[in-house]
This record gives sequence, structure tokens and C-alpha cells, in this order.
Amino acid sequence: MKHVLISMLCLLALAGCSPYTLVNSETYNNANLASYSTFRIVTPEEGKLAPGMAEVTYYNIAAAIREQMIERGYTESPTSPLLINIGITTQREIQTEPLLNNYYPWYGPAPAPAYYPFFMYPRQYYWPAYNNAQVITGIYKEGVLTMDMVNITEKVPLYSASVATILNGSGQGQFRNLAGIAEAVNTLFSKFPVPLLPQYRHK
Repeated sequence: MKHVLISMLCLLALAGCSPYTLVNSETYNNANLASYSTFRIVTPEEGKLAPGMAEVTYYNIAAAIREQMIERGYTESPTSPLLINIGITTQREIQTEPLLNNYYPWYGPAPAPAYYPFFMYPRQYYWPAYNNAQVITGIYKEGVLTMDMVNITEKVPLYSASVATILNGSGQGQFRNLAGIAEAVNTLFSKFPVPLLPQYRHK
């Protein structure tokens, strides 16, 4: 299970075809993300790493997200109201379903057979159950990385995106592949409403 959870984020690229698929990219509450100049990324001290997620994997994902934000003109600040939360799940088939009261909306581990995103910072602190947000559900053979952006001062969801990848079943030798993490996070930001700064658009 450990290797399955970690491997989902960092697979080697398939020949001639990206193994990563953008599942969703949505802005909430009419948020103007360009109005924010700073950001901060959730840390293990603010919540918990997902079961089986090594710290090195977290730091590599955080670094890739940080790069994307800086290349869009944001500055990292520990006091920023814009918090980027990270969630992961594994699944066989992607289904999006409304986040209802009977779902397991907080960080895990969820009791079987529920397989919902495990968010480092508890999602229920800022995402009410009545919201029309979509959660990714399913089981096992497809891995999903979800990124929420939240005005944490006001507890208002601003944006959420998810990227999925097919696992190859081996679970070996892939979960520290920096190129794979970079590609997954690049896909995660592919429809982000704030564009790259001109100097980064053709790198």
C-alpha cells in the first residue's frame, strides 16, 4: 500500500504520451486568484502526511508547486492568506460526486471501503459539506493528486485541481522521480487561471 500511494504521484513518463490526465480545474466563489500576490504551501506540521507518503515525496511535490506559483509572479510567505493544500487518493476508476454530509471529508485514514482524498490540512475546516465541490472517488489502480487553494484567513475555497495517473503495478523505483513529479504538477497547473510570466512561457 505504501508504494501504491507514493507511486501514484511520480511515474516515469510513457513513451510519446504523458501518463497524467487533468481531472478537474475549477475556480470557486468567483475568486480572482490574480489579486493575490503571496502564497504558502501546507506543511506536515499543519496536518498529517497521507499514509505511505514519504517526507521526501511531499517536499518534492511542494517544490514543484512552489516553482509553478513563482513563475506566475507569486511570492512565498509564511503569513500569506492563500494556503495551498495537498490531497491524494488511489483509485481504479475516476468518478466525481458531490461532497455530501455522509462522505468522509477530513484527512484520513478513511475506513474501508471508502477511498476519498486524504488532505494534509483537514478539508472540512474550509469546505462546507453543502458546497457543490466535487471529490474524487473510486478504488486502487489510478492515483490522484489534488491541490486546493484556500483563503485560510476567511476559510473560503478559491480553486481546486486534480491530476490522475495510471499506476503500472510495480510500485518500485518511481516514487522519487523528480521529472515525473514535475510533469504531474505541470499538468495540475495546465488550466490555472493565472498565466505564467512571459519569461517562463517557452522554457
